[in-house]
Amino acid sequence: MSESESPPVFLSDGDDPEMQRAHERARASFRYFWREVAWERRRIVPALEVACVKAPFSDSEPAGRPEGTPDVEHMWLSDIHFDGEFVSGTLLNEPNWLKSVKVGDPVRVPLGEISDWMYVISGEVFGAYTVNLLRSRMGRRERQEHDNAWGLNFGDPTRIRVAPEPKKGGGLLKTWFGGPQADPREHPMSESMAPALKDQLAENPSLVSVSDERGWTLLHQEALAGSAPTVKVLLEAGADPNATTHDGKTPRQLAEALGWDHVVALL
Repeated sequence: MSESESPPVFLSDGDDPEMQRAHERARASFRYFWREVAWERRRIVPALEVACVKAPFSDSEPAGRPEGTPDVEHMWLSDIHFDGEFVSGTLLNEPNWLKSVKVGDPVRVPLGEISDWMYVISGEVFGAYTVNLLRSRMGRRERQEHDNAWGLNFGDPTRIRVAPEPKKGGGLLKTWFGGPQADPREHPMSESMAPALKDQLAENPSLVSVSDERGWTLLHQEALAGSAPTVKVLLEAGADPNATTHDGKTPRQLAEALGWDHVVALL
């Protein structure tokens, strides 16, 4: 499945406590999704085949909705951006009954309202908490049919892959939510990028203060991505930890927004 295709939609009871817990786990671990997306934007050769976030949508005017249909539809977004508060993207699904949004619409939701996230590397799915909950309730044959419909390897529905980490001899190992490596501190690219960034700043010191159209400096970006090695390099090169974006956010506030405590300590 590519991001140009619409992921399958499965309906579930909004009062389902296990589904609510899946939503909470997705929000609590969203920082690993964003970290991977942030690094993807620097790769010469793309690694992510899919990077999507799921969020709930509803109509402000429910009149005309078929009787018995839920008030809310949870749908997937692609082309994800995150500013420390809001997740924005493009709606991938055509709503079943909602009239206020349609596939292809640009949408924006608070981080605290997302219901799932997933990204895919080499056909293997990371995240997908709600999808895996539904898969855990299927029989083996139904689960295989489901996975074939997606064209992806979700793995064991009870062990959610959260982030890839390098292993000796090359390649990647998977980090499992709730397992012995449930809190991967650094992305595999962080340590390797720090020396290169240091050299780049030595050649062009102005990079520490350059900001984009939103007022974001490189330090803001690295703080939100949770990259302590590159944050340290930037601070040592004179980056301003108190610089604010056009909407008033400091690098520390962005790191705090995703719970990057090791980065907050540096700032």
